[in-house]
Amino acid sequence: MPIAVLLTKRALCAAVALSAAGVSLSAHASMGNIGTTYGLLPSDIGTAQALSMFNTQVSATYYNPAYLAKDPRGELTTGLLHAAQELRATGADRTGRVLSNTPSQHVLIGMKTDLSSLTRFGPPLYLGFVAGVEKYGMELLAFESETSESGQFLHYGRQPLFLNIGGATTLWRGIDAGVSTRITLHSEADLSTTTDLAGNTEQEQLSVQAKPSIRGIASINVDFGKTFCPQGCWLSGFETAVAYRMASNTKTTVSANTVIPGLIPEEEPLNFTIVTYDSYQPSVIALGMHYGTERWRVGVTVEQQNWSELEDELAKDTVKDQANAQFRDIIVPRIGGSFQLTRHFAISAGLAWQESALKSDSTTDVNYFDNEKYIAGLGLTAEFPRTRYLTYPVRIDLGYQRQMLKERDFIIDNSNPDSTNSGTVVTTDGDIDVFSGSISFKF
Repeated sequence: MPIAVLLTKRALCAAVALSAAGVSLSAHASMGNIGTTYGLLPSDIGTAQALSMFNTQVSATYYNPAYLAKDPRGELTTGLLHAAQELRATGADRTGRVLSNTPSQHVLIGMKTDLSSLTRFGPPLYLGFVAGVEKYGMELLAFESETSESGQFLHYGRQPLFLNIGGATTLWRGIDAGVSTRITLHSEADLSTTTDLAGNTEQEQLSVQAKPSIRGIASINVDFGKTFCPQGCWLSGFETAVAYRMASNTKTTVSANTVIPGLIPEEEPLNFTIVTYDSYQPSVIALGMHYGTERWRVGVTVEQQNWSELEDELAKDTVKDQANAQFRDIIVPRIGGSFQLTRHFAISAGLAWQESALKSDSTTDVNYFDNEKYIAGLGLTAEFPRTRYLTYPVRIDLGYQRQMLKERDFIIDNSNPDSTNSGTVVTTDGDIDVFSGSISFKF
């Protein structure tokens, strides 16, 4: 039995090390994605995503693809996002308070265009995509899945590759519909090797492949003024939208077998398989209401995030299945607005509250932490219709967001008999500051 355990550990280390080239393992990541954890563009971050369903920029591809049809102009957008976090855990088993302060640093690019000229159909057709890459473009797939004796936060940390593409069209007067896809990667690594008791390998065979997982997003947007009174009435300026986003995840499967001449024959090799999830985004139903004039606008969005579905996923996770983590579906309300200060400058702000999705106060070996949080955002937009060198308008956005995690107690639970902190109560909280900037070219 000790030999089998030793071999299993050595084979696992070899498989993970060799498959790292394909899946970029050992980076910090978390459940969720930048679209829901922070917001994609500064205009989303600055309103705490309250106006994201009514944003004519390329981020509509994720929040409300139907809104791509709202502005017929094309757009090319690029931006940067930096999320600095201080996640704290205080308890009798630790000397410092800060548990994690790894930032998330994204470079974003997006584009939308009118494809109507390519078809003979009457209704217009708009296409948009947006992508985000971690570590300012240097890390395509952040991935880490592990147990933790000291505890780990369910959210935050580095975020995996974000990729969304979709389209929209007008169904009828003031009624637009859109669909898009959220693309994540599922990686598989297979390793076969012959080894000795010292861990020296030969006759290795390794194959790594990653295939896309495509999950759908659908939405519909109604402009009441255009639909019911195109000549103008008291309904002018009122809009509503509903969107549904399917659950998505980033998954890695590692399968390995080893043969030890004279001990483990080739006919009956030592086999093991690891299936584990890193990033997970629950299915979301979002409903938004919006009212706008030429000078100001205000919006309210309510999201239902179905985190209870994660329980079934973790039951299949060979790294975290022993945690028996329980999750709850949550409602996230958001409210925000913007005001046009001058012809060129506008400010925006937003507030949101998010309940903790983690029902459990103790998760064996994994030791997840998750907190209720309050979110506030502030944004600034500058748009210049004409510039010295460019024919079309240029838009510059800056956004800031502050997330404050409310204190919550958790019980550390470790099955390792040598663990000295099992049963310890820790108090968790934290603060996250998000800074973002982007520039958009209209055409």
